[in-house]
Amino acid sequence: MSRPGPMSRRTLLRAGAAGAAILTGAATAAPALGSAAAARTDTGVSAYSFPLTAVRLAAGSPFAANQGRTHAYLTFLDADRLLHMFRVNAGLPSSAAPCGGWESPTTELRGHSTGHLLTALAQAYASTGTAAFKAKGDGIVAVLAQCQARATAAGFNPGYLSAFPESFIDRVEARQSVWAPYYTLHKIMAGLLDMHLLAGNAQALTVLTGMAAWVKARNDRLTQAQRQNMLDTEFGGMNEVLTNLYQLTGDPAHLAAAQHFDHAEIFDPLAAGTDNLNGYHANTQIPKVLGAIREYHATGTTRYRTIAATFWDLVVRDHTYAIGGNSNGEYFKAPGRIATELSDTTAECCNSYNMLKLTRELFRTDPSRTDYWDYYERALYNHILASQDPASAHGFQCYYVPLRAGGIKTYSNDYQSFVCCHGSGMESNTKYGESIYFHDGAQRLWVNLFIGSVLTWPGRDITVRQETAFPQQASTRLTVTGSGRIDLRIRIPSWAAGAQLRLNGTVQAVPTAPGTYAVLDRTFATGDVVDVSLPMAVHREAAPDNAAVQAVRVGPIVLAGAYGTTNLSGLPTLNPATLAATADPLQYTATASTGSVSLLPFYRMHGQRYTVYWTVTGNPPLPAFVAHYRFDETGGTTATDATGNGRTATVTGGTWAAGRTGNAVLLNGSTGHVALPAGILAGSAAFSIACWIRIGTATAWSRVFDFGTGTGANMFLTPRSGAGTARFAITASGAGGEQRIDAPAALPAGAWAHVAVTKAGSLGVLYVNGVEVARNAAMTLGPADLGSTTRNWIGRSQYADPYLDAAVDNFRVYSRALSGTEIAALHGAGS
Repeated sequence: MSRPGPMSRRTLLRAGAAGAAILTGAATAAPALGSAAAARTDTGVSAYSFPLTAVRLAAGSPFAANQGRTHAYLTFLDADRLLHMFRVNAGLPSSAAPCGGWESPTTELRGHSTGHLLTALAQAYASTGTAAFKAKGDGIVAVLAQCQARATAAGFNPGYLSAFPESFIDRVEARQSVWAPYYTLHKIMAGLLDMHLLAGNAQALTVLTGMAAWVKARNDRLTQAQRQNMLDTEFGGMNEVLTNLYQLTGDPAHLAAAQHFDHAEIFDPLAAGTDNLNGYHANTQIPKVLGAIREYHATGTTRYRTIAATFWDLVVRDHTYAIGGNSNGEYFKAPGRIATELSDTTAECCNSYNMLKLTRELFRTDPSRTDYWDYYERALYNHILASQDPASAHGFQCYYVPLRAGGIKTYSNDYQSFVCCHGSGMESNTKYGESIYFHDGAQRLWVNLFIGSVLTWPGRDITVRQETAFPQQASTRLTVTGSGRIDLRIRIPSWAAGAQLRLNGTVQAVPTAPGTYAVLDRTFATGDVVDVSLPMAVHREAAPDNAAVQAVRVGPIVLAGAYGTTNLSGLPTLNPATLAATADPLQYTATASTGSVSLLPFYRMHGQRYTVYWTVTGNPPLPAFVAHYRFDETGGTTATDATGNGRTATVTGGTWAAGRTGNAVLLNGSTGHVALPAGILAGSAAFSIACWIRIGTATAWSRVFDFGTGTGANMFLTPRSGAGTARFAITASGAGGEQRIDAPAALPAGAWAHVAVTKAGSLGVLYVNGVEVARNAAMTLGPADLGSTTRNWIGRSQYADPYLDAAVDNFRVYSRALSGTEIAALHGAGS
């Protein structure tokens, strides 16, 4: 949360506590919960979340514990104290004690926490059915309506509602010093919308539409240049909430108002595929982009979708710490700068709150992307879950999560904080049920997160109970009650090599490749049980700007070194060979330069100093799913690694065209090729490489891929050798030392074909369109024999051979050999 002027945000984080009575407002007459029907259907969406009313968290999980503490705070909090400045601003009497921190009477952001509170109360009501949460929210809405009704009497324009005067808007329009008035207004508007949608409060919609009309009137009178100048300030997700209101009501005035907040300075580079984020306040940008994906859903304008997808790819790939958070000192830094950006002010929690919202919307737009959930899971466990103090009865929240060596988490309090992350924390901890399951409007059910819960499927008389101790236990169980067809799709995370499904105790022969969905499409009956094992291995994740700076994780769970009261002066050096498991499956011991150290899950690290990053000698071991290039970009010269491993590829002389799914990279047969990072399979004995390819002109000895250091050491796949057939070959001693797999025919031209090569032990196998076409059981060479290859190309040879004339899509690299069943599944899924 950015702030103008010399005051440090830290000066407002003073400790303090106070008790007060709970507001008891009369419930507003309103339609029944869930009766609000949207006037417009979202465009470009094929996956839908279940309402919070349909999912209940099981007791015993850390998520349920966090939720419980937040519910206690919502019950405790005196809403009259938060409403004090709304009443004062409207000329109404108030005897409540003012709040402190960012809600104090002199703080220009005052009022934002009331919006967060409304959303949290609505979500708490929807996810538990506890009427007291709705009653409290209804009472707040009634007071806000009274304040809005006095707008003109207080000297404001009709519809205006806030805890500060409308003159703050005059100041932001004139670019005079003022904090972020539209940020606060967005929080209030979003809270009102949630009270209407989740708690059935009709009055909330009336107040909200009045505010929306005021927003449009204020901005209609400005020129485009004046609006764009104003948008250099922080304005929250104004375009998001107004677009959501448009979708609900169908009133085009709300969409027009939303588009007044489209910030060209940010949107234009993203639409062109350019990372121009360095130096921008992170949580000012994320809500804008969340608004962009909602504007795509409202209008079908693909530019909005491109902006959102590009932003997500750039942030996750080049600006995200191991815990899933981003920003240092609240600002984006240069792409790839992680090791040099470790401080006490890293990873503002609001950033991940909004990134998770954006991730959900992008998944709804493209539910084939399991990497969205790899990121979501990482940020959920290691940032959101990790940021609440379990020792506080009211679930106090971190603002920043320090990532410097020797950092320690600090938290908010009852009434003297009210920082932005205190507010978003109330929201995050009241909606854990929203992202576990998704559906397609028919029989398909996605299980994306492994959190103990019960899903009651609306309209189907089917419940699904998920029982799990994940991540303490590397498995989950789904039990069905009711009968009917379910196209069950269980996420197999990119970290879970060797996952297995059992149905009623019997192992199922379904593909479980990391980074895919395992599919059980059948008629289920009461009592059917699906058990899923998800092996969790230890991995080390290197910082992109310094491979010697690494974080340690087990599966998706980041481990931090526990240092008690020791305030480290620099990163300790970890000896990875000494990492040893303990009786606790998520606790390890190791030897570091500081001596023996315990490594704990970061989400359990509270009340002591720690380090997340270490100096480690030697390259980290390769993950099972090394890289995945979807080539869904629309321009630029980079291709994102969809695994989240950060192995960005560089495109030279290529263009973008329609692919097998989404887009593809189109190589022109003259200069076009894609360069993958050095050492992409370094040290690996086994591998799999798979992709879709549509060959234009088939030229002998062109390359689908060629990884090596030159003509002496390389491995390649050509669609047509001098013998007229497809060939895979690997050598560490020039062409004369090649070990080969020769197909019976060349790869087809003019149509999409799926091709894959796998190798484990001495067996290499070549597949075309999901079917094995050739093998060599005497292959002694593997990528480890080639060293750390530096010339890893798609479409280009180590020799002076012709370049590839083809479109390439969904290029996948693994450090293990996929089975024939897994290859067939990739072909069958078109991925």
